[in-house]
Amino acid sequence: MSDLILNNLTNLKLLLNVAQLGPNRIKKLLNKFYSPEKILSAEFNQLINSEGISVNIAQRVKKINSKRDEVKTEIEKELNKIDKMGGEIISILDENYPFLLKKIYDPPIILYKIGQFKKDDENSLAIVGTRKPSEYGKKQTEIICKEISERNITIVSGMARGIDSISHRTAINNNGRTIAVLGSGLDVVYPPENKKLFSEIKEKGVVLSEYPLGTKPDAMNFPKRNRIISGLCLGTLIIETGLTGGALQTAQYALDQNREVFALPGNINSKTSEGTNNLIQKSAAKLITNVDDILEELNLKIKSPKKIKKVTENINLNIFEAKIINVLNDEIIQIDKIAELTKFSTSDCLVHLLSLEFRGLVRQHPGKTFSLA
Repeated sequence: MSDLILNNLTNLKLLLNVAQLGPNRIKKLLNKFYSPEKILSAEFNQLINSEGISVNIAQRVKKINSKRDEVKTEIEKELNKIDKMGGEIISILDENYPFLLKKIYDPPIILYKIGQFKKDDENSLAIVGTRKPSEYGKKQTEIICKEISERNITIVSGMARGIDSISHRTAINNNGRTIAVLGSGLDVVYPPENKKLFSEIKEKGVVLSEYPLGTKPDAMNFPKRNRIISGLCLGTLIIETGLTGGALQTAQYALDQNREVFALPGNINSKTSEGTNNLIQKSAAKLITNVDDILEELNLKIKSPKKIKKVTENINLNIFEAKIINVLNDEIIQIDKIAELTKFSTSDCLVHLLSLEFRGLVRQHPGKTFSLA
């Protein structure tokens, strides 16, 4: 464990402990100050002149450093514990943080994970639904998930009873990739009957949570984690849900994140299809009857990405950012080469690349390499 990792996690955790700051405001502060350390050492006037930062929040930021030793000890314990579990803690500053998730309004600042992300995980579909599916819902989930796995698309869900568990299980049974996002700490498997499924997912995919180890599966945690499920994916499919089901929250998050939403139609007399039928009726979701209906939409995103150079005219870039954008292209370029081409120092390049990454213009790859997003 390097001092840099420990210090970054400590500083980010301190910011997360500031009441009313939250992921979105932290993301904006990082975009302005470039590092959590600089946020915590910023002058009071610099903080209150930042978007969304009130006098009260700025005062709390200035006071939170008094808890540094306590938070650092807490992080060290968590790092040791999750290391023994075969996992790790990553932050929004890390190169292996999921690219699609980083682009949402309020991405989790810190993630606890077991398993390794793969490049292909960017082609992901969230599949969620009721905890008490009908036989129709179970069968359709198995059919769709089997075909999705065969197309090398990663299935993301919440490891809850019902549709979620069937989705994960079907992916595993068909040698597909799957990611589970929990509403508890990674050391608290819920529901308990999914312990075997949990073990298989972490071996063949990824298990994620933004909640610290030891966090119980309280009801309030699940709506918040749903934004991560949709945020990891190009689209979200709702299989079956009632009019008040949690899957509808995931659908709404997906819409807010400008991601695709799909719904499986069902019997108009079935309570478990009321939510999906309503989404279709309101044009909030595209009606699907097979996997090709989904791929027709998702392939547009996969095959026809927007080229940043075509839209930079409408984006406010400073002279440093503009020069970096001009030397980048779809090929991956190492930081030293970027510094050479721009004639900026490596440290200056990293600062402005971070800002561009938070705005969704640049993508960071392993080994301090970068490309246009």
